[in-house]
Amino acid sequence: MLIKDGTALLPGLPDIPVALRRSAQTRRLNLRVSGLDGRVSLSMPPSLPLAEALAFLREKEDWLRAAVNRVAGPQPVMPGSDILLRGEKVRIIESGHIQRVTESKGALLVPTDRSGDRTAVRVATYLRAAAQASLLPASEDYARILGRRFAAVALRDTRSRWGSCTAQGRLMYSWRLIMAPPKVLRYVAAHEVAHLVHMDHSPAFWACVRGLMPEYPHHRAWLRAHGAELHSYCFRARPLADRG
Repeated sequence: MLIKDGTALLPGLPDIPVALRRSAQTRRLNLRVSGLDGRVSLSMPPSLPLAEALAFLREKEDWLRAAVNRVAGPQPVMPGSDILLRGEKVRIIESGHIQRVTESKGALLVPTDRSGDRTAVRVATYLRAAAQASLLPASEDYARILGRRFAAVALRDTRSRWGSCTAQGRLMYSWRLIMAPPKVLRYVAAHEVAHLVHMDHSPAFWACVRGLMPEYPHHRAWLRAHGAELHSYCFRARPLADRG
């Protein structure tokens, strides 16, 4: 097995690169496949022989390849394709009678774009605005319940987290949350607003989240199960090679 720059290459069809990580906090071997991009990492205790870690990797090869194959691949956003919106699949349909993206009876209507370059960007802009329109009032509702104030709400297209809260009270959310069911979006808002009271994930923090949303474990589980699908939609313009 080839090893270079801290990465082991598991040979096969295809070869799978595995990032090798030693950590003082790791007590046993931990093989992980990212649900966001399919990247593989193997965490190991500092003193564990490398040969033992590689033997473990070979032993888990069948499981690893199946897990990598389950990760959702990039889904282009274009006329005729489906996309999640508030937890429901909607079809993206071109219309020559509109000038802006519009929701209509289970569809997302987009202006006709002969170049094929602007549809994905227009849809992303629409989703971002819709996310802002949902996340801001949700944050205000939960902050009012807790008797706290936040400094600002920002939206990003983050891949490592769905939201965050700074010590200065600045809330950040992924705008892709608008693709999740509304209660899942509100769970993330409750989670981040609860950090205005507890800047940790202590039992007291989770008790605060439960006070805001008693059924939060169900919505947290949905996000863990379907988060990769939300990240799979590709909103970049098509590469030149794909235009024809």
